Amino acid sequence: MTKAIKKQALGRGLSALLKDPENDITSVEDKNADKVVGNIIELEISAIEINPFQPRSNFNEESLRELATSIKELGVIQPITVRKLDFNKYQLISGERRLRASTLVGLTHVPAYIRIANDNESLVMALVENIQRHDLDPIEIALSYQRLIDEIQLTQEQMSERVGKKRSTIANYLRLLKLDPIIQTGIRDGFISMGHGRAIINIEDLDIQTDIYQKIVSQNLSVRETETLVKNYHESLKPKEEGKPKADSSFVVRETQKNSFNDYFGSKVDIKVAGNGKGKITIPFSSEADFNRIVKLING
Repeated sequence: MTKAIKKQALGRGLSALLKDPENDITSVEDKNADKVVGNIIELEISAIEINPFQPRSNFNEESLRELATSIKELGVIQPITVRKLDFNKYQLISGERRLRASTLVGLTHVPAYIRIANDNESLVMALVENIQRHDLDPIEIALSYQRLIDEIQLTQEQMSERVGKKRSTIANYLRLLKLDPIIQTGIRDGFISMGHGRAIINIEDLDIQTDIYQKIVSQNLSVRETETLVKNYHESLKPKEEGKPKADSSFVVRETQKNSFNDYFGSKVDIKVAGNGKGKITIPFSSEADFNRIVKLING
Protein backbone atom coordinates (compact mmCIF):
# COMPACT_ATOMS: atom_id res chain seq x y z
CA MET A 1 0.00 0.00 0.00
CA THR A 2 2.89 2.37 0.82
CA LYS A 3 4.41 1.79 -2.62
CA ALA A 4 1.09 2.59 -4.27
CA ILE A 5 0.79 5.87 -2.34
CA LYS A 6 4.33 6.89 -3.28
CA LYS A 7 3.64 6.06 -6.92
CA GLN A 8 0.51 8.17 -7.01
CA ALA A 9 2.28 11.06 -5.27
CA LEU A 10 5.02 10.90 -7.89
CA GLY A 11 2.38 10.82 -10.59
CA ARG A 12 0.80 14.01 -9.31
CA GLY A 13 4.18 15.73 -9.54
CA LEU A 14 4.58 14.68 -13.15
CA SER A 15 1.04 15.83 -13.87
CA ALA A 16 2.10 19.36 -12.99
CA LEU A 17 4.97 19.04 -15.47
CA LEU A 18 2.52 18.10 -18.24
CA LYS A 19 0.39 21.15 -17.49
CA ASP A 20 3.28 23.53 -18.01
CA PRO A 21 2.89 24.96 -21.57
CA GLU A 22 6.62 25.61 -21.72
CA ASN A 23 7.31 21.92 -21.21
CA ASP A 24 4.72 20.53 -23.61
CA ILE A 25 5.92 17.10 -24.72
CA THR A 26 4.93 15.97 -28.20
CA SER A 27 7.74 13.52 -28.97
CA VAL A 28 9.96 11.07 -27.12
CA GLU A 29 12.91 13.33 -27.99
CA ASP A 30 11.50 16.38 -26.18
CA LYS A 31 12.97 17.60 -22.92
CA ASN A 32 11.63 15.72 -19.87
CA ALA A 33 9.96 13.14 -22.14
CA ASP A 34 11.82 10.40 -20.29
CA LYS A 35 10.15 11.53 -17.05
CA VAL A 36 6.70 11.27 -18.55
CA VAL A 37 6.51 8.67 -21.33
CA GLY A 38 6.02 5.18 -19.89
CA ASN A 39 5.57 6.48 -16.33
CA ILE A 40 2.47 6.40 -14.16
CA ILE A 41 0.87 9.84 -14.01
CA GLU A 42 -2.32 11.06 -12.36
CA LEU A 43 -4.48 12.42 -15.20
CA GLU A 44 -7.73 14.33 -15.08
CA ILE A 45 -10.51 12.18 -16.44
CA SER A 46 -11.91 15.23 -18.22
CA ALA A 47 -8.69 15.43 -20.29
CA ILE A 48 -9.09 11.86 -21.62
CA GLU A 49 -11.17 11.00 -24.66
CA ILE A 50 -12.35 7.50 -25.54
CA ASN A 51 -10.38 5.68 -28.21
CA PRO A 52 -12.47 5.32 -31.42
CA PHE A 53 -10.48 2.16 -32.15
CA GLN A 54 -11.68 0.47 -28.95
CA PRO A 55 -12.66 -3.09 -29.94
CA ARG A 56 -14.93 -3.66 -26.95
CA SER A 57 -18.48 -2.57 -27.68
CA ASN A 58 -20.39 -4.37 -24.94
CA PHE A 59 -19.87 -3.58 -21.27
CA ASN A 60 -21.63 -5.77 -18.73
CA GLU A 61 -23.32 -3.33 -16.35
CA GLU A 62 -23.20 -5.65 -13.34
CA SER A 63 -19.51 -6.36 -13.88
CA LEU A 64 -18.87 -2.62 -14.28
CA ARG A 65 -20.61 -1.86 -10.99
CA GLU A 66 -18.56 -4.56 -9.23
CA LEU A 67 -15.37 -2.99 -10.59
CA ALA A 68 -16.57 0.45 -9.48
CA THR A 69 -17.11 -0.86 -5.94
CA SER A 70 -13.61 -2.34 -5.93
CA ILE A 71 -12.12 0.96 -7.17
CA LYS A 72 -14.04 2.89 -4.52
CA GLU A 73 -12.49 0.71 -1.81
CA LEU A 74 -9.00 0.06 -3.20
CA GLY A 75 -8.44 2.65 -5.92
CA VAL A 76 -7.39 1.96 -9.52
CA ILE A 77 -4.80 -0.77 -9.06
CA GLN A 78 -3.95 -1.24 -12.75
CA PRO A 79 -3.27 2.10 -14.54
CA ILE A 80 -4.95 2.81 -17.85
CA THR A 81 -2.86 3.56 -20.96
CA VAL A 82 -3.26 6.76 -22.98
CA ARG A 83 -1.50 8.55 -25.80
CA LYS A 84 -0.84 12.27 -25.82
CA LEU A 85 -2.78 14.11 -28.50
CA ASP A 86 -2.18 17.75 -27.66
CA PHE A 87 -1.48 19.97 -24.70
CA ASN A 88 -3.30 18.40 -21.73
CA LYS A 89 -5.34 16.25 -24.10
CA TYR A 90 -5.12 12.46 -24.18
CA GLN A 91 -6.75 9.53 -25.91
CA LEU A 92 -7.43 6.19 -24.25
CA ILE A 93 -5.52 3.20 -25.62
CA SER A 94 -6.64 0.59 -23.10
CA GLY A 95 -8.54 0.50 -19.82
CA GLU A 96 -11.99 1.75 -20.77
CA ARG A 97 -13.70 -0.41 -18.12
CA ARG A 98 -11.45 1.09 -15.43
CA LEU A 99 -12.11 4.60 -16.76
CA ARG A 100 -15.87 4.07 -16.84
CA ALA A 101 -15.90 2.53 -13.36
CA SER A 102 -13.79 5.40 -12.00
CA THR A 103 -16.27 7.88 -13.41
CA LEU A 104 -19.14 5.95 -11.79
CA VAL A 105 -17.65 6.42 -8.32
CA GLY A 106 -16.95 10.11 -8.93
CA LEU A 107 -13.16 10.07 -9.34
CA THR A 108 -11.68 13.10 -11.10
CA HIS A 109 -8.21 11.61 -11.71
CA VAL A 110 -6.92 8.17 -12.70
CA PRO A 111 -3.40 6.72 -12.85
CA ALA A 112 -2.24 6.37 -16.44
CA TYR A 113 0.73 5.30 -18.53
CA ILE A 114 1.61 7.96 -21.13
CA ARG A 115 2.54 6.98 -24.65
CA ILE A 116 3.11 8.96 -27.82
CA ALA A 117 1.89 7.20 -30.92
CA ASN A 118 0.32 7.85 -34.31
CA ASP A 119 -3.12 6.54 -35.18
CA ASN A 120 -1.88 3.24 -36.62
CA GLU A 121 0.31 2.56 -33.61
CA SER A 122 -2.59 3.51 -31.35
CA LEU A 123 -4.89 1.09 -33.13
CA VAL A 124 -2.39 -1.74 -32.88
CA MET A 125 -1.72 -1.03 -29.20
CA ALA A 126 -5.43 -0.75 -28.41
CA LEU A 127 -6.33 -3.98 -30.17
CA VAL A 128 -3.36 -5.99 -28.94
CA GLU A 129 -3.62 -4.81 -25.33
CA ASN A 130 -7.35 -5.42 -25.19
CA ILE A 131 -7.02 -8.91 -26.68
CA GLN A 132 -4.35 -9.79 -24.14
CA ARG A 133 -5.78 -8.17 -21.02
CA HIS A 134 -9.56 -8.16 -21.21
CA ASP A 135 -12.29 -10.75 -21.27
CA LEU A 136 -13.57 -9.85 -24.71
CA ASP A 137 -16.17 -12.19 -26.18
CA PRO A 138 -14.95 -14.41 -29.08
CA ILE A 139 -16.62 -12.26 -31.75
CA GLU A 140 -15.03 -9.05 -30.41
CA ILE A 141 -11.64 -10.78 -30.49
CA ALA A 142 -12.30 -11.99 -34.04
CA LEU A 143 -13.27 -8.46 -35.12
CA SER A 144 -10.10 -7.11 -33.49
CA TYR A 145 -7.98 -9.56 -35.48
CA GLN A 146 -9.87 -8.67 -38.66
CA ARG A 147 -9.23 -4.96 -38.11
CA LEU A 148 -5.52 -5.64 -37.73
CA ILE A 149 -5.67 -7.39 -41.10
CA ASP A 150 -7.84 -4.81 -42.88
CA GLU A 151 -6.53 -1.54 -41.45
CA ILE A 152 -2.92 -2.31 -40.57
CA GLN A 153 -2.33 -5.08 -43.14
CA LEU A 154 -0.86 -7.42 -40.56
CA THR A 155 -0.59 -11.06 -41.62
CA GLN A 156 -1.77 -13.84 -39.32
CA GLU A 157 1.90 -14.67 -38.71
CA GLN A 158 2.64 -11.07 -37.65
CA MET A 159 -0.42 -11.03 -35.40
CA SER A 160 0.73 -14.27 -33.83
CA GLU A 161 3.97 -12.57 -32.84
CA ARG A 162 2.27 -9.39 -31.58
CA VAL A 163 -0.42 -11.01 -29.43
CA GLY A 164 1.47 -14.14 -28.41
CA LYS A 165 -1.15 -16.51 -29.84
CA LYS A 166 -0.69 -19.45 -32.19
CA ARG A 167 -1.55 -18.76 -35.79
CA SER A 168 -4.10 -21.59 -35.70
CA THR A 169 -5.82 -19.93 -32.72
CA ILE A 170 -6.10 -16.65 -34.64
CA ALA A 171 -7.45 -18.50 -37.67
CA ASN A 172 -10.11 -20.20 -35.51
CA TYR A 173 -11.31 -16.83 -34.23
CA LEU A 174 -11.40 -15.31 -37.71
CA ARG A 175 -13.49 -18.23 -39.02
CA LEU A 176 -16.25 -17.27 -36.58
CA LEU A 177 -16.92 -14.19 -38.73
CA LYS A 178 -18.22 -16.52 -41.45
CA LEU A 179 -21.13 -17.50 -39.21
CA ASP A 180 -24.58 -16.08 -39.83
CA PRO A 181 -24.91 -12.72 -38.00
CA ILE A 182 -27.68 -14.19 -35.82
CA ILE A 183 -25.27 -16.85 -34.57
CA GLN A 184 -22.50 -14.30 -34.02
CA THR A 185 -24.93 -12.36 -31.83
CA GLY A 186 -25.75 -15.58 -29.98
CA ILE A 187 -22.07 -16.07 -29.18
CA ARG A 188 -21.69 -12.45 -28.02
CA ASP A 189 -24.75 -12.76 -25.79
CA GLY A 190 -23.58 -16.06 -24.33
CA PHE A 191 -26.36 -18.27 -25.72
CA ILE A 192 -23.77 -20.57 -27.27
CA SER A 193 -20.01 -20.95 -26.84
CA MET A 194 -17.14 -20.52 -29.26
CA GLY A 195 -16.96 -24.34 -29.40
CA HIS A 196 -20.52 -24.46 -30.70
CA GLY A 197 -19.64 -21.80 -33.27
CA ARG A 198 -16.57 -23.71 -34.45
CA ALA A 199 -18.75 -26.78 -35.02
CA ILE A 200 -21.46 -24.87 -36.92
CA ILE A 201 -18.94 -23.07 -39.15
CA ASN A 202 -18.27 -26.38 -40.92
CA ILE A 203 -21.64 -25.90 -42.64
CA GLU A 204 -21.62 -23.40 -45.51
CA ASP A 205 -25.39 -23.03 -45.90
CA LEU A 206 -26.40 -20.12 -43.62
CA ASP A 207 -29.99 -21.35 -43.38
CA ILE A 208 -28.81 -24.74 -42.12
CA GLN A 209 -26.45 -22.94 -39.73
CA THR A 210 -29.35 -21.05 -38.14
CA ASP A 211 -31.50 -24.22 -37.99
CA ILE A 212 -28.78 -25.97 -36.02
CA TYR A 213 -28.25 -22.88 -33.85
CA GLN A 214 -31.93 -22.90 -32.91
CA LYS A 215 -31.73 -26.60 -32.00
CA ILE A 216 -28.69 -25.94 -29.80
CA VAL A 217 -30.48 -23.18 -27.90
CA SER A 218 -33.89 -24.87 -27.63
CA GLN A 219 -32.49 -28.31 -26.69
CA ASN A 220 -29.50 -27.02 -24.70
CA LEU A 221 -27.12 -29.16 -26.77
CA SER A 222 -23.48 -29.57 -25.73
CA VAL A 223 -20.58 -28.90 -28.07
CA ARG A 224 -20.11 -32.64 -28.61
CA GLU A 225 -23.80 -33.10 -29.42
CA THR A 226 -23.55 -30.20 -31.86
CA GLU A 227 -20.53 -31.79 -33.55
CA THR A 228 -22.55 -35.01 -33.94
CA LEU A 229 -25.46 -33.04 -35.40
CA VAL A 230 -23.15 -31.41 -37.94
CA LYS A 231 -21.53 -34.75 -38.77
CA ASN A 232 -24.93 -36.35 -39.38
CA TYR A 233 -25.86 -33.46 -41.66
CA HIS A 234 -22.73 -33.99 -43.78
CA GLU A 235 -23.38 -37.75 -43.87
CA SER A 236 -26.88 -37.10 -45.21
CA LEU A 237 -25.37 -35.21 -48.16
CA LYS A 238 -23.17 -38.09 -49.27
CA PRO A 239 -24.48 -40.21 -52.20
CA LYS A 240 -25.72 -43.65 -51.14
CA GLU A 241 -23.10 -46.31 -51.67
CA GLU A 242 -24.26 -48.72 -54.34
CA GLY A 243 -23.72 -52.40 -53.64
CA LYS A 244 -22.97 -55.10 -56.15
CA PRO A 245 -25.19 -55.02 -59.21
CA LYS A 246 -28.25 -57.15 -58.63
CA ALA A 247 -29.64 -59.52 -61.15
CA ASP A 248 -33.05 -58.84 -62.58
CA SER A 249 -35.38 -59.69 -59.71
CA SER A 250 -38.45 -58.97 -61.75
CA PHE A 251 -38.74 -62.71 -62.54
CA VAL A 252 -41.87 -63.99 -60.79
CA VAL A 253 -43.43 -67.46 -61.14
CA ARG A 254 -47.03 -66.97 -62.04
CA GLU A 255 -49.79 -68.95 -60.37
CA THR A 256 -50.76 -70.64 -63.64
CA GLN A 257 -47.17 -71.90 -64.00
CA LYS A 258 -47.25 -73.29 -60.46
CA ASN A 259 -50.56 -75.05 -61.24
CA SER A 260 -49.03 -76.60 -64.36
CA PHE A 261 -46.24 -78.14 -62.25
CA ASN A 262 -48.76 -79.40 -59.71
CA ASP A 263 -50.93 -80.99 -62.38
CA TYR A 264 -48.00 -82.58 -64.20
CA PHE A 265 -46.38 -84.16 -61.11
CA GLY A 266 -49.63 -84.85 -59.29
CA SER A 267 -48.44 -83.15 -56.09
CA LYS A 268 -48.07 -79.64 -54.64
CA VAL A 269 -44.74 -78.44 -56.05
CA ASP A 270 -42.90 -75.68 -54.09
CA ILE A 271 -41.19 -73.03 -56.23
CA LYS A 272 -38.97 -70.32 -54.66
CA VAL A 273 -37.22 -67.48 -56.50
CA ALA A 274 -34.41 -65.38 -54.84
CA GLY A 275 -33.78 -61.68 -55.42
CA ASN A 276 -30.93 -62.45 -57.82
CA GLY A 277 -33.23 -64.48 -60.07
CA LYS A 278 -32.03 -67.88 -58.88
CA GLY A 279 -34.37 -70.38 -57.28
CA LYS A 280 -35.31 -73.97 -56.58
CA ILE A 281 -38.17 -76.39 -57.22
CA THR A 282 -39.16 -78.87 -54.55
CA ILE A 283 -41.30 -81.88 -55.55
CA PRO A 284 -42.67 -83.80 -52.58
CA PHE A 285 -43.48 -87.55 -52.65
CA SER A 286 -45.40 -89.70 -50.20
CA SER A 287 -43.82 -93.14 -50.75
CA GLU A 288 -41.22 -95.10 -52.72
CA ALA A 289 -43.83 -95.93 -55.29
CA ASP A 290 -44.77 -92.24 -55.56
CA PHE A 291 -41.05 -91.38 -55.92
CA ASN A 292 -40.62 -93.91 -58.76
CA ARG A 293 -43.70 -92.44 -60.44
CA ILE A 294 -42.19 -88.93 -60.40
CA VAL A 295 -38.85 -90.25 -61.71
CA LYS A 296 -40.63 -91.83 -64.68
CA LEU A 297 -42.35 -88.54 -65.41
CA ILE A 298 -39.00 -86.66 -65.36
CA ASN A 299 -37.25 -89.22 -67.54
CA GLY A 300 -40.19 -89.14 -69.94
